[in-house]
Amino acid sequence: MKASIQLLEGSSFAGISGSGHSVTLDVAPEAGGRNQGIRPMEMILLGLGGCTAIDVLQMLRKGRSNVTDLRVEVNGERANEVPRVFETIHVHFTVRGEGLKAAQVERAIALSANKYCSATTMLGQVVEITHDFEIVSD
Repeated sequence: MKASIQLLEGSSFAGISGSGHSVTLDVAPEAGGRNQGIRPMEMILLGLGGCTAIDVLQMLRKGRSNVTDLRVEVNGERANEVPRVFETIHVHFTVRGEGLKAAQVERAIALSANKYCSATTMLGQVVEITHDFEIVSD
């Protein structure tokens, strides 16, 4: 797996994935940026959220759950001192569908968190990561 980062202008960069997709990265104006893209630490949260969302959706679909929507909100609390690493991360799932069973959703989230999601496994070695969920019926 590869990625490259290329300066665009000011403090903005293009992040290009090995699969050919790109994203603009920047820093906040108070840090010298122009707010033209995602902050690098936000990318970490997006990566973790995307990784676990894909796992959970695939497991629920494999279990024949009728999922019509899945949303994941990831909230990271950072240290006040440099380096401003994440100290805690909370992942909240909102799963929408018909006849969804809490036990199936809970199991899919646990399997993602403890076995399948590489981002959660890696970050969980240095950050406390918690999860919760809600089910919304169609």
